[in-house]
Amino acid sequence: MIGGGQVMEATAKYRPNIEVVSDAEELASRAVHLFVSTAREALESRGTFHVALSGGQTPKLAFERLAASPAAQALHWQHIHVYWVDERYVPADSPQSNYRLAAEALLKKVPIPPDNIHRIPTEHEDICTAARSYETILRNAFGLDEDGVPEFDLIVLGMGADGHTASLLPNCFAPFDTDDLACVVYVMDGRLNRITLTHPVLRAAKRLAVLVSGTEKAETLRKVLTGEPDEVRYPIHILWPVLGKVIWLVDRDAAAAIP
Repeated sequence: MIGGGQVMEATAKYRPNIEVVSDAEELASRAVHLFVSTAREALESRGTFHVALSGGQTPKLAFERLAASPAAQALHWQHIHVYWVDERYVPADSPQSNYRLAAEALLKKVPIPPDNIHRIPTEHEDICTAARSYETILRNAFGLDEDGVPEFDLIVLGMGADGHTASLLPNCFAPFDTDDLACVVYVMDGRLNRITLTHPVLRAAKRLAVLVSGTEKAETLRKVLTGEPDEVRYPIHILWPVLGKVIWLVDRDAAAAIP
């Protein structure tokens, strides 16, 4: 877990880069522009683009816009690799699957090779085996040794009304104290257990985008942006040491309580 001094030092060094847009539609359009521009930059400089996607209704609208974008269709998808930030432990064809959401909204509509789609393998009988398998997928795709951490060109995140991001949930300590690339998150309130990228992976990304939409998130967003960082209560605060790499795309409803 990050020490408070480290978090406050990082906060002093960086200010959140917040872009407020009018509504969810404009937020999706802005996310498409960010995806395309980041992909072009990575493809031109390194020849590949590695991106990790999240689930939820806000990213879904962005995926749909991306699939319909001529600029996105023109990207060299044979050199684009897609991964997932987190996944519920459900079959790949489940309506609750983050993979299925992205596949139907985006990936089936662009010319990406199947081998470039690196989903979290929830078909394993044991969720811990699935998490270890996803870590192996990441290491192989990035060519990492056992101590390496993947450096994504872009990670697309959301923020829940409780301040969670990825599947790093409030008051859940396990994901903070790990060197693993992916871990299991057990949920005790009847919701589905999950597999998520861990904070070392999120922080290592070259660029992160946090998409926040809706009035139900306004008060939490205010507390997250103005209060003392507390990554246990508000796991989104794990990004504070790397705020210089994070862009917040926030619609007007979600930004309503920001001073």
